[in-house]
Amino acid sequence: MEAIGKHFFSDMSVMLGRSMRHIIRSMDTIITVTITPIAMLLLFVYVFGGAIQTGTENYVNYLLPGILLIAIASGIAYTAYRLFMDMQSGIFERFHSMPIARSAALWGHVLTSLVSNAISVAVIILVALIMGFRSPAGVLSWLAVAGILALFTLALTWIAAIAGLSAKSVDGAGAFSYPLIFLPFISSAFVPTETMPRAVRAFAENQPVTSIVETMRALLAGQPAGHDIWAALAWCLGILIVAYLFAMRVYKRKAA
Repeated sequence: MEAIGKHFFSDMSVMLGRSMRHIIRSMDTIITVTITPIAMLLLFVYVFGGAIQTGTENYVNYLLPGILLIAIASGIAYTAYRLFMDMQSGIFERFHSMPIARSAALWGHVLTSLVSNAISVAVIILVALIMGFRSPAGVLSWLAVAGILALFTLALTWIAAIAGLSAKSVDGAGAFSYPLIFLPFISSAFVPTETMPRAVRAFAENQPVTSIVETMRALLAGQPAGHDIWAALAWCLGILIVAYLFAMRVYKRKAA
């Protein structure tokens, strides 16, 4: 068991290095992922911010959690694209002919998504700080926010893996991300749900983004997250587990 574990992790680190080299060689991927959320941050704070009533003095503090989720939802589309291209090129078949763990190549893409999205999130937070974002949160609260963002990224990345492995075209591989990018707009990410019509409000308050946003917002404000943090963790873990099981099932079928 120990030998198998060491074999798997060494193979996975090699595949992670391979995928990360692709990212480094085309940094436009990370730049593209960060530009749109930063543009939205600037637009909503400096153009719409004065007309939006959130009950907070600093709208950038209110807005940032939702912008981070949009950036992640946008970033995982590239994971689906890279997986699709690997499937089309036949590289997985070559890997499977080698004495390496069969799932190492897939995990390399997943971990690359985690790293690249973390870089995008860090850049957006830096821009938000320049725009006036301030947080009294302590180290533990920041670590909790980082953990939630990591879980959210992993959950969406495994959904991206399903799309990348199953898609019939490049456009199909990335199209799944559009509803995920749109989901924060029907949540408390931009405005309080109390301002929404009843039907829209019911949906907004019972979808994963709202609980995740509210949890991050409370943690960054140095306040207790209450029941929202449990709802956020339940959503993230539930989506992660289901998506992982489906992705592995598709991967095994494709690799057979």
